[in-house]
Amino acid sequence: MKRFPIMLLATVLVSGLGNLARADDKDPKAILDKAIKALGGEEKLQKAGAMTWKGKGTITFNDNERPIKTQGTFQGLDHYRGEFESEFDGNEVHGVTVLNGDKGWRKFGDNGMELDADALANTKRTVYLQVIPTTLVLLKGNGFKLEVGGEEKVGDKPAVALKVTPPDGKEFTLSFDKDSGLPVKLVAKVVGFQGNEFTQESTYSNYKDFNGIKKATKIESKRDGEKFRDEELTEFKVLDTVDPKTFAEPE
Repeated sequence: MKRFPIMLLATVLVSGLGNLARADDKDPKAILDKAIKALGGEEKLQKAGAMTWKGKGTITFNDNERPIKTQGTFQGLDHYRGEFESEFDGNEVHGVTVLNGDKGWRKFGDNGMELDADALANTKRTVYLQVIPTTLVLLKGNGFKLEVGGEEKVGDKPAVALKVTPPDGKEFTLSFDKDSGLPVKLVAKVVGFQGNEFTQESTYSNYKDFNGIKKATKIESKRDGEKFRDEELTEFKVLDTVDPKTFAEPE
């Protein structure tokens, strides 16, 4: 007779813990806090206001896959310099995009231009879509609104999604591994260089520790379901300061 109350208590406790876990999956703040902790903790991520990384991989246009090398430097969400090297039609191409507050520029080879209002807005969106999965703490402020977007599988692992409404009103979905809490997928509308809009799906894997911050070193992206870009991170650093010339108009 004494075993029944003990077994009942155990059942209640297990059931209660299960309900708590399910409740956390329905609480956007709990999902975000778990992910921030998984990446290295809020204190360390808050200090990662400026960072730089390099990568290599492939990019696909019109079913043609080409090698690409990339590097990017970020300071907040309004200062960015991104560069790439690739080969098109047998010619080596070097491209640079710079965002400096409310100004921006783009240069391909010897051809440069200042970004107009639409291109500037698209570049700002591209920047925060790259930075946010790396630090996540930006989602706690700056007008970002969060709600739970449901559960799914990313690869063969269960994940829970957050639907994010940023200040520009253009929603995107960021999914997190249910066990580790790490970001594993981002789905967003993006605009290509020629002004076409795509649904881009990026998956993040092969996380490595860089001085206490975990960063995905493998990123695979599709646009409208078609292979677009596969990239492997080769370097990642948090910066104390960034030379202001980094965000000057490309020469």
